[in-house]
Amino acid sequence: MLSLSQTTGYAILALACLEDCQDRLVRAKEIAGCTGIPLPYLSKILHALGKVGIIVTKRGYGGGFALARPAERINLLEVAEAVEGESWLPKCLLGLTSCSDERDCLFHEFWKVERERIRTQLRSVTIRDVARFERSAGRGLRRGVCWESRQKEKETVPTQDLAKTGKQGQSGSQLRKKARLRKTRGRT
Repeated sequence: MLSLSQTTGYAILALACLEDCQDRLVRAKEIAGCTGIPLPYLSKILHALGKVGIIVTKRGYGGGFALARPAERINLLEVAEAVEGESWLPKCLLGLTSCSDERDCLFHEFWKVERERIRTQLRSVTIRDVARFERSAGRGLRRGVCWESRQKEKETVPTQDLAKTGKQGQSGSQLRKKARLRKTRGRT
């Protein structure tokens, strides 16, 4: 059966995991946790995507991966061609090397039309579409690694507000708990 390869499917899921992380680099281990892709396999895919410019990569301490442009501007055809090469769709449905416009096979015209329909469909679907679909369906992607970071940031009181008190890095719930304790002890 004709389909995208598992490697391309993994690449699409990895990019979808990065979709909500526009503002930071994400480690391969975090992406593997988000997608369930084996880390060694994922690393190879990410480096291949970096070579073609779909993602940016930074090695070493503080390094990681990020989308090179917004997720709504990366389509599935681009990903498939990056992973599998531009001629990933066979020219002949029957696999005949001699099949061409000049010397066609029984399915040549049919396959020519269908091949273009497949390319058009893949071109119309973006990484953002995949990420939203996977998350809303509750399968494939776990909550994105950056979603979890944002949840923690919502709980953490901003550093500039705490500079005067010396309580940097404490979460909002920790500070509220301490305030309640002070109030019950008669201190404000």
